Amino acid sequence: MHSDVLIVGGGPAGLSAAIAARAKGLRVTLVDFRKPPVDKPCGEGLLPEAVKGLRELGVDPEAGQSFRFTGIRFQDSHSSVAAEFPGTSALGVRRTVLHQLLVERAESVGVNLIWGAHARNQNSLYAEINGQRTFFRWLVAADGMNSSIRHRVGLDPLLPKRGRFAFRRHFALVPWSPFVEVHWGEGCQIVVTPTGREEICLALFTSDHRKRLAQALPQFPELARRIEAAQPTSPECGARTVLSRTHVAVRGNVALAGDAGCSIDGVAGQGLNLAFQQAHHLAEALAREDLASYAETHRKITRTPVNITRLMLLMAQNSWIREKALRMFAAKPTFFFKLISIHASNSESDALRLHDLFGLGWRVLRA
Repeated sequence: MHSDVLIVGGGPAGLSAAIAARAKGLRVTLVDFRKPPVDKPCGEGLLPEAVKGLRELGVDPEAGQSFRFTGIRFQDSHSSVAAEFPGTSALGVRRTVLHQLLVERAESVGVNLIWGAHARNQNSLYAEINGQRTFFRWLVAADGMNSSIRHRVGLDPLLPKRGRFAFRRHFALVPWSPFVEVHWGEGCQIVVTPTGREEICLALFTSDHRKRLAQALPQFPELARRIEAAQPTSPECGARTVLSRTHVAVRGNVALAGDAGCSIDGVAGQGLNLAFQQAHHLAEALAREDLASYAETHRKITRTPVNITRLMLLMAQNSWIREKALRMFAAKPTFFFKLISIHASNSESDALRLHDLFGLGWRVLRA
């Protein structure tokens, strides 16, 4: 079997890369050892740029159960501040619903999808799938933060992994807010995302692998009261979440996509946005047979999400910084609005804006 592109990994990053490459007329084979729909514990919010990226792939994220939200709220026991996204809205969508929509789109555009199989004995020319050799020109590693392909070609992360844990559960409850809420506590955060007209998602992010939602909720009495009588609509599930990035996303005819090249801690909510952006840039580079351009773009578009995630992890790890930052945001809501605007858009011009904003914020924190 021959393909222009072989993609290993069938999560949202792999599927979006496959759809975008097919739009350029390339023959694409995608293989994954799992079977759809593939789930992953996360906050399940799609930022405005992620919604736009999906629509450009021909996927309507509102085709399944979803809920529009208009901004983000940060709060702890002392402070609360909210900001709306400039001129647009975002969506809460269950990960399994999103994955199924991407699978259906990939099927409709002619991606050769092989589920429940491994790509074995890979080299620069072919891989063995179900005992048959699949030849390719380009290999895309979308096989997650522990990517075996990335390790094999010597592209292990420059930014070391900072591992935490994510635990997620859904509840039958009418959303009480038009915002995604990030509740900050000692050693953990709970992100509340509306995923339907009568459903919310609670995602816990913590450095303690033993902590679950039931143990964390007493830190957040207002949130605990809201969901006290709500019925769970999914089992609690968990996974590791890390901040990690490679210095280079390309080697030879191999390109990294999604968490294989840049993994964002789930509290930042930027992972899917990055995956869809990468898919479009990678497809352009493949069509031009110029992976070097993708390597450069990958560096640019991952810079701002990584820096914002570093800020959020610093707030998570240091209670003094967190409390002072949240008080600053509450006292200067325009500052918070600018930060959320940059976070939501992640355009290539944001790195300089973010640098200036952090400089101002650091001066305020030190005051």
